[in-house]
Amino acid sequence: MQLARVLVFLSSALFLVLGAPLARAEFQLNSPEFEDGDMLTERHVFAGFGCSGDNQSPALAWSDPPEGTASFALLVHDPDAPIASGWWHWVLIDIPAETRALLANAGDPAAGLAPEGSRQIITDFGVPGWGGPCPPEGREPHRYNFTLVALDTAQLEIPESASTALVAFLVEGAKLGEARLTGRYQR
Repeated sequence: MQLARVLVFLSSALFLVLGAPLARAEFQLNSPEFEDGDMLTERHVFAGFGCSGDNQSPALAWSDPPEGTASFALLVHDPDAPIASGWWHWVLIDIPAETRALLANAGDPAAGLAPEGSRQIITDFGVPGWGGPCPPEGREPHRYNFTLVALDTAQLEIPESASTALVAFLVEGAKLGEARLTGRYQR
């Protein structure tokens, strides 16, 4: 009887080891400039609307995208902005699938640091590229959600003049997975 229990246990353990799929690493987004939940620095803050930062997008890096990823989209959104839809700070689409990082200040279209083939879409600032934090004074810190979305298509059929709502809708329809990093800022 004891031998039968041992054999059942060993065969169950063998099935778990050989029959179970290998665990896949988790799709992650990070930055060498801030940890998830940390405050963003003046280097990232908008230059205008009463703010006097350097308006540079942070460097970002990611790993372990889902299998079948054909491109990425990066959406940076402030859900705490004092309007119902929040505020879109950066929309970068058609990031090539082999890309695993964005350089600091890649959000400045004039700098030419975004990956070749990617496109910067008009944000709520009315222009394409990074528009840094500049929340109203005296309020709780705002959250800036950096969401990197792995897509099943190499290119989104979106004109540069598309609204952020249209971009978000089409990105959602092509999403294989997403990784998020949140920075905060208060003034």
